[in-house]
Amino acid sequence: MQRIWESVPMNSIFIVLPILTLLMFDLGLTLKPKDFKLIAQRPKPVIVGLVGQIILLPLIAWAIIHLPFANNLSPLFIIGIMLVACSPGGSSSNVFSMLAKGDVALSVTLTACSSIITLFTLPLIMAWVMKSVQFSDVSIHLPIGKLLMQNLVLMVVPIAIGFIVNIFKEQAAAKIHNVLKRIAMPALVLLVTIFFIQHKQTIIAEFASLGLSMTALILATTGSGALLAWLLKLTTKERRTLVIEIGMQNAAQAITIACSPLIFNNEIIAIPAIIYALMMNLILLAYVGITKIKS
Repeated sequence: MQRIWESVPMNSIFIVLPILTLLMFDLGLTLKPKDFKLIAQRPKPVIVGLVGQIILLPLIAWAIIHLPFANNLSPLFIIGIMLVACSPGGSSSNVFSMLAKGDVALSVTLTACSSIITLFTLPLIMAWVMKSVQFSDVSIHLPIGKLLMQNLVLMVVPIAIGFIVNIFKEQAAAKIHNVLKRIAMPALVLLVTIFFIQHKQTIIAEFASLGLSMTALILATTGSGALLAWLLKLTTKERRTLVIEIGMQNAAQAITIACSPLIFNNEIIAIPAIIYALMMNLILLAYVGITKIKS
């Protein structure tokens, strides 16, 4: 079976594009106008969550890649790690918040807001990263205009369509959402499996430093979410949601940008997101298990 997979040339972008689009459309199906009122009704957890997602995450990632165990990471992996850190949220975080008995309304609000805000913050932060990383034997550039347009088409438009469907056809939106939420995780598993088979030698060779870096990123960001919630005396449900929302990144978005012919067109940059997706699910599933024991 493995030889059959390896003998078939695949461009992963044709797999990740529909996955990301469906995930964003599914997020839109869960949105209601009242979700945006949450910003005015309970601004503190929303602001804390967005600060954690938009500002704290990239800072933590930048600090981690300068730790001793990450010193030998290639520039392409550094770009990939920062790309993951700049891609917060995703509809999967809403599911994890529900499983952890967190504040699902807060989770949906944060995911929607961060998806829109990162349209502008991601290009700015990644442009700074590209200037800061020293390249030797590779030539990589970031077309900011194309990145902005791609994110607009693949993220904002599907969210907006799902949102409109939910407003005018609420029952139909609920039925579609029930179908999409069942296929989202298997689709991501398929994507990760294909990437692993295609790049298994690189992943295995770099897993020690890269795996440790991604695990450190997850633990540091989830811990930061818990710390912020504790310092600001948020409720248990809000704390659980911030742990997940600040710790869980949109791996599909990071992979899409890395593989897109319009942006980086480099699957090596996507490898950190693949490893992140594996470690993220393991760690957050363990967290969900702990919350169920405490509940």
